[in-house]
Amino acid sequence: MTSTFRSLSDPDRHTTAAGARSLTRTYGRGGGQVHALRGVDLDLPRGRFTAVMGASGCGKSTLMHCMAGLDRPDGGAVTVAGTDLATLDDDALSEFRRTHVGFVFQAFNLLPMLTARQNIVLPLELGGARVDDARVDELADALGVADRLAHRPAELSGGQQQRVAIARALVTEPDLVFADEPTGNLDSRASAGVLAQLRRSAHELGRTVVMVTHDGDAAGYADGVVTMRDGRIV
Repeated sequence: MTSTFRSLSDPDRHTTAAGARSLTRTYGRGGGQVHALRGVDLDLPRGRFTAVMGASGCGKSTLMHCMAGLDRPDGGAVTVAGTDLATLDDDALSEFRRTHVGFVFQAFNLLPMLTARQNIVLPLELGGARVDDARVDELADALGVADRLAHRPAELSGGQQQRVAIARALVTEPDLVFADEPTGNLDSRASAGVLAQLRRSAHELGRTVVMVTHDGDAAGYADGVVTMRDGRIV
């Protein structure tokens, strides 16, 4: 399905979690240049689950990295939670990401020596924030891993590891959660469970979720789908 994305100039701009304006990003030089983003405009509605689709090399991961503050565009602007990311130096940007942005990766990226609970609370500890054990338990219960919190990643299934990763992304109550091919390493049953939890994170927990995928079935779980081709939204 498609969705209408609001402009940041809209009077209801408080309903927009993040926006991109005229984003450009080029890698390489001379004849080897790759134009990953070519003037991209995008608004992400608050509390919605948005899928960004496209073939490999279309620019979808670059768009996610720029909007998440992991990469800086060559031109244009990114606004997250009312903050223009271009106004932040590298240290301030890292701090901003830690408190406003959550990430879910295809490879889970859990630390193998830590338990599921320890992995979930790691962003809070790194940021010097207080760990609310009741909140962690509530989040783990909502994601169906409450009985696995004492286990290390090697003792969890792929689907359980990804749900722990989702809990880790949500524990700081970020404005945005970016999921990069979150079901790429999962079977169909585990994929369905993870996608349902991402949708629930948006609809019931009020998070804004952005999923990068090339899988049409996965995109079907989203409220809106953005399609990219050759560095542009089509």
